[in-house]
Amino acid sequence: MTRWVLAFIAASLVGIIALAFVFPGPMLAPGALIPAHASLAGNCFACHVPLQGAAEARCTTCHAVKDIGLFTVAGAPAAPSTEMPPFHQGLASTDCMGCHTDHPMASLTPPHSHTFAHDLLSPSAGAACSDCHLAPVDTVHADNTLQCSSCHIQTRWAGAMIDHTRFFALTGPHDVACSTCHTRANDFSQFTCFSCHEHQESDLIRKHQEEGIRNIDNCVACHRDAHAEGGEGGERNEGGEGGEGGDD
Repeated sequence: MTRWVLAFIAASLVGIIALAFVFPGPMLAPGALIPAHASLAGNCFACHVPLQGAAEARCTTCHAVKDIGLFTVAGAPAAPSTEMPPFHQGLASTDCMGCHTDHPMASLTPPHSHTFAHDLLSPSAGAACSDCHLAPVDTVHADNTLQCSSCHIQTRWAGAMIDHTRFFALTGPHDVACSTCHTRANDFSQFTCFSCHEHQESDLIRKHQEEGIRNIDNCVACHRDAHAEGGEGGERNEGGEGGEGGDD
Protein backbone atom coordinates (compact mmCIF):
# COMPACT_ATOMS: atom_id res chain seq x y z
CA MET A 1 0.00 0.00 0.00
CA THR A 2 2.83 2.39 0.84
CA ARG A 3 4.34 1.81 -2.59
CA TRP A 4 1.14 2.92 -4.29
CA VAL A 5 0.91 6.03 -2.10
CA LEU A 6 4.47 7.03 -2.96
CA ALA A 7 3.81 6.40 -6.63
CA PHE A 8 0.70 8.56 -6.51
CA ILE A 9 2.57 11.37 -4.80
CA ALA A 10 5.40 11.15 -7.33
CA ALA A 11 2.97 11.14 -10.26
CA SER A 12 1.15 14.16 -8.78
CA LEU A 13 4.38 16.11 -8.42
CA VAL A 14 5.38 15.29 -11.98
CA GLY A 15 1.95 16.39 -13.18
CA ILE A 16 2.11 19.66 -11.24
CA ILE A 17 5.58 20.45 -12.61
CA ALA A 18 4.44 19.61 -16.15
CA LEU A 19 1.38 21.85 -15.80
CA ALA A 20 3.60 24.67 -14.51
CA PHE A 21 5.66 24.43 -17.69
CA VAL A 22 2.65 24.19 -20.01
CA PHE A 23 0.37 26.68 -18.21
CA PRO A 24 2.70 28.90 -16.14
CA GLY A 25 0.20 31.74 -15.80
CA PRO A 26 -2.65 29.89 -14.07
CA MET A 27 -0.32 27.56 -12.13
CA LEU A 28 2.17 30.12 -10.78
CA ALA A 29 -0.01 33.26 -10.83
CA PRO A 30 2.97 35.59 -11.34
CA GLY A 31 0.81 38.57 -12.25
CA ALA A 32 1.04 40.74 -15.33
CA LEU A 33 4.40 41.80 -16.72
CA ILE A 34 5.48 45.42 -16.61
CA PRO A 35 4.37 47.30 -19.78
CA ALA A 36 7.90 47.42 -21.23
CA HIS A 37 8.05 43.60 -21.22
CA ALA A 38 4.40 42.90 -22.09
CA SER A 39 5.48 41.36 -25.41
CA LEU A 40 7.21 38.55 -23.46
CA ALA A 41 3.97 37.34 -21.87
CA GLY A 42 3.83 33.56 -22.30
CA ASN A 43 7.57 33.32 -22.98
CA CYS A 44 8.72 32.70 -19.42
CA PHE A 45 12.09 31.34 -20.44
CA ALA A 46 13.06 34.66 -21.95
CA CYS A 47 13.95 35.61 -18.35
CA HIS A 48 13.70 32.42 -16.28
CA VAL A 49 15.94 29.37 -16.12
CA PRO A 50 13.91 26.18 -15.49
CA LEU A 51 13.66 25.42 -11.76
CA GLN A 52 16.08 28.27 -10.94
CA GLY A 53 14.09 31.43 -11.43
CA ALA A 54 15.02 34.65 -13.18
CA ALA A 55 18.68 34.99 -14.12
CA GLU A 56 20.80 38.11 -14.60
CA ALA A 57 22.42 36.57 -17.67
CA ARG A 58 19.06 36.62 -19.45
CA CYS A 59 18.45 40.24 -18.47
CA THR A 60 21.80 41.38 -19.84
CA THR A 61 21.16 39.55 -23.12
CA CYS A 62 18.92 42.50 -24.01
CA HIS A 63 20.06 45.09 -21.48
CA ALA A 64 23.83 45.49 -21.68
CA VAL A 65 24.94 47.10 -18.41
CA LYS A 66 27.31 49.49 -20.19
CA ASP A 67 24.37 50.87 -22.22
CA ILE A 68 21.63 51.16 -19.58
CA GLY A 69 20.44 54.74 -19.34
CA LEU A 70 22.54 55.70 -22.36
CA PHE A 71 20.99 53.66 -25.18
CA THR A 72 17.69 51.87 -25.71
CA VAL A 73 17.52 48.13 -26.36
CA ALA A 74 17.26 48.98 -30.06
CA GLY A 75 20.53 50.94 -29.84
CA ALA A 76 19.06 54.45 -30.14
CA PRO A 77 20.31 57.16 -27.74
CA ALA A 78 18.17 57.19 -24.61
CA ALA A 79 16.34 60.36 -23.64
CA PRO A 80 18.33 62.10 -20.87
CA SER A 81 16.74 62.09 -17.44
CA THR A 82 17.45 64.64 -14.72
CA GLU A 83 15.76 62.43 -12.10
CA MET A 84 17.63 59.21 -12.92
CA PRO A 85 21.00 59.79 -14.61
CA PRO A 86 22.94 56.72 -15.81
CA PHE A 87 24.51 54.85 -12.89
CA HIS A 88 24.39 51.15 -13.77
CA GLN A 89 27.90 51.38 -15.19
CA GLY A 90 29.15 51.99 -11.64
CA LEU A 91 27.51 48.95 -10.02
CA ALA A 92 29.83 46.71 -8.05
CA SER A 93 28.06 43.58 -9.35
CA THR A 94 25.16 42.65 -11.60
CA ASP A 95 22.14 41.88 -9.43
CA CYS A 96 19.14 42.90 -11.54
CA MET A 97 16.57 41.27 -9.25
CA GLY A 98 18.02 43.13 -6.29
CA CYS A 99 16.12 46.20 -7.53
CA HIS A 100 13.84 45.09 -10.37
CA THR A 101 10.87 42.80 -10.83
CA ASP A 102 8.88 42.18 -14.00
CA HIS A 103 5.83 40.98 -12.03
CA PRO A 104 5.07 43.80 -9.56
CA MET A 105 1.62 42.40 -8.68
CA ALA A 106 2.41 38.71 -8.25
CA SER A 107 -0.39 36.79 -6.49
CA LEU A 108 1.61 34.09 -4.68
CA THR A 109 4.68 36.06 -3.60
CA PRO A 110 5.10 39.14 -1.37
CA PRO A 111 4.97 42.56 -3.07
CA HIS A 112 8.27 43.73 -4.48
CA SER A 113 9.97 46.03 -1.97
CA HIS A 114 13.58 46.30 -3.14
CA THR A 115 14.93 49.80 -3.64
CA PHE A 116 18.21 51.27 -4.77
CA ALA A 117 20.97 51.34 -2.17
CA HIS A 118 24.31 53.09 -2.52
CA ASP A 119 26.17 50.02 -1.31
CA LEU A 120 25.36 48.42 -4.68
CA LEU A 121 27.85 50.83 -6.25
CA SER A 122 31.58 50.38 -6.49
CA PRO A 123 33.53 52.52 -3.98
CA SER A 124 34.64 54.98 -6.66
CA ALA A 125 31.12 55.38 -8.07
CA GLY A 126 29.64 55.69 -4.59
CA ALA A 127 31.97 58.58 -3.80
CA ALA A 128 31.14 60.49 -7.00
CA CYS A 129 27.94 62.07 -5.65
CA SER A 130 27.82 64.85 -8.25
CA ASP A 131 27.49 62.29 -11.06
CA CYS A 132 23.89 61.74 -9.95
CA HIS A 133 23.04 64.54 -7.51
CA LEU A 134 22.88 68.27 -8.19
CA ALA A 135 23.98 70.47 -5.30
CA PRO A 136 21.16 72.60 -3.85
CA VAL A 137 21.24 76.24 -4.85
CA ASP A 138 21.90 78.00 -1.55
CA THR A 139 24.69 79.77 0.27
CA VAL A 140 25.83 76.62 2.09
CA HIS A 141 26.62 74.74 -1.11
CA ALA A 142 27.83 77.69 -3.19
CA ASP A 143 31.57 77.28 -3.88
CA ASN A 144 31.69 74.41 -1.37
CA THR A 145 34.78 72.25 -1.88
CA LEU A 146 34.03 69.72 0.88
CA GLN A 147 33.12 66.13 0.13
CA CYS A 148 29.37 65.49 0.35
CA SER A 149 30.07 62.84 2.98
CA SER A 150 31.36 65.58 5.28
CA CYS A 151 27.72 66.42 6.03
CA HIS A 152 25.51 63.81 4.34
CA ILE A 153 25.05 60.06 4.70
CA GLN A 154 23.98 57.78 1.85
CA THR A 155 21.02 56.18 3.62
CA ARG A 156 19.22 59.50 4.19
CA TRP A 157 19.93 62.59 2.12
CA ALA A 158 17.78 65.03 4.14
CA GLY A 159 19.03 66.13 7.53
CA ALA A 160 22.69 66.88 6.92
CA MET A 161 25.04 66.47 9.86
CA ILE A 162 26.59 69.95 9.91
CA ASP A 163 29.05 70.69 12.70
CA HIS A 164 27.16 73.76 13.86
CA THR A 165 29.42 74.21 16.90
CA ARG A 166 31.83 75.98 14.55
CA PHE A 167 29.29 78.83 14.54
CA PHE A 168 26.95 78.39 17.50
CA ALA A 169 26.28 75.37 19.71
CA LEU A 170 22.75 74.11 19.14
CA THR A 171 22.24 72.90 22.68
CA GLY A 172 19.14 72.88 24.85
CA PRO A 173 16.34 75.09 23.49
CA HIS A 174 18.54 76.15 20.57
CA ASP A 175 18.24 72.72 18.93
CA VAL A 176 15.52 73.93 16.56
CA ALA A 177 14.70 73.87 12.87
CA CYS A 178 17.10 75.79 10.63
CA SER A 179 14.33 78.15 9.49
CA THR A 180 13.88 79.39 13.06
CA CYS A 181 17.08 81.42 12.82
CA HIS A 182 17.78 81.40 9.08
CA THR A 183 14.62 83.10 7.89
CA ARG A 184 15.80 83.92 4.36
CA ALA A 185 15.11 81.07 1.97
CA ASN A 186 18.29 79.33 0.77
CA ASP A 187 20.53 81.94 2.39
CA PHE A 188 22.15 80.45 5.48
CA SER A 189 24.75 83.20 5.70
CA GLN A 190 22.09 85.39 7.34
CA PHE A 191 20.48 84.65 10.71
CA THR A 192 18.43 86.31 13.40
CA CYS A 193 18.09 85.61 17.09
CA PHE A 194 14.89 87.65 17.39
CA SER A 195 12.63 84.84 16.21
CA CYS A 196 12.69 83.71 19.85
CA HIS A 197 14.49 86.46 21.80
CA GLU A 198 12.08 89.35 21.58
CA HIS A 199 14.37 92.05 22.98
CA GLN A 200 13.76 95.71 22.39
CA GLU A 201 16.52 96.91 20.10
CA SER A 202 16.95 100.12 22.10
CA ASP A 203 17.44 98.13 25.33
CA LEU A 204 19.95 95.85 23.61
CA ILE A 205 21.94 98.78 22.29
CA ARG A 206 21.97 100.45 25.70
CA LYS A 207 23.02 97.32 27.63
CA HIS A 208 25.77 96.46 25.17
CA GLN A 209 27.10 100.01 25.06
CA GLU A 210 27.43 99.89 28.84
CA GLU A 211 29.83 97.00 28.27
CA GLY A 212 31.68 98.88 25.55
CA ILE A 213 30.10 96.86 22.73
CA ARG A 214 29.02 99.05 19.85
CA ASN A 215 28.08 96.46 17.21
CA ILE A 216 25.22 94.09 18.04
CA ASP A 217 24.46 92.94 14.49
CA ASN A 218 26.44 89.69 14.84
CA CYS A 219 25.28 87.98 18.04
CA VAL A 220 27.45 84.88 17.62
CA ALA A 221 30.62 86.98 17.55
CA CYS A 222 30.29 86.94 21.34
CA HIS A 223 27.51 84.48 22.11
CA ARG A 224 28.91 81.15 20.93
CA ASP A 225 27.19 78.86 23.43
CA ALA A 226 23.94 79.50 25.25
CA HIS A 227 25.22 77.71 28.36
CA ALA A 228 28.68 79.25 28.63
CA GLU A 229 29.34 81.28 31.74
CA GLY A 230 29.66 85.02 31.32
CA GLY A 231 26.93 85.84 28.84
CA GLU A 232 26.87 83.02 26.30
CA GLY A 233 30.54 82.67 25.70
CA GLY A 234 31.96 86.00 26.78
CA GLU A 235 34.33 86.03 23.81
CA ARG A 236 35.71 89.11 22.14
CA ASN A 237 35.23 89.79 18.48
CA GLU A 238 37.99 90.69 16.09
CA GLY A 239 37.46 94.40 16.73
CA GLY A 240 38.38 93.98 20.39
CA GLU A 241 34.90 94.73 21.66
CA GLY A 242 34.17 92.80 24.82
CA GLY A 243 31.19 90.60 25.35
CA GLU A 244 29.74 89.75 28.72
CA GLY A 245 26.54 89.47 26.73
CA GLY A 246 23.02 90.57 27.35
CA ASP A 247 20.07 88.83 28.95
CA ASP A 248 17.96 86.51 26.82
